[in-house]
Amino acid sequence: MKKLALLIFAFCVMGSLSLAAGKSITGTVSDSHCGAKHAEASDQSAHCVEHCVEGGATYVLVSGGHVYQLDSQDKFKGMGGKEVTVHGTVNGDSIAVKSVTPKTS
Repeated sequence: MKKLALLIFAFCVMGSLSLAAGKSITGTVSDSHCGAKHAEASDQSAHCVEHCVEGGATYVLVSGGHVYQLDSQDKFKGMGGKEVTVHGTVNGDSIAVKSVTPKTS
């Protein structure tokens, strides 16, 4: 019985570690000033986001009504207002970014 309980516990621990290990989220790159205002990718959004970031705002990802803070700001340079897929670890409303891939249509 102890072995079965230990085995179940080990599976639960390994399962929760794999969930935290990484996730892919697709959304639009916006900025911390405008947030969800740029939920749709467009040339107008791209211009506004890059302008706001030059003024001190940070890049964020808008996906499914959520605004995620991004830790690797340098990976998003030039991607403002564009749809991307972010690979990383989600922790609440922030993402520890491993990679960013522009979405191709």
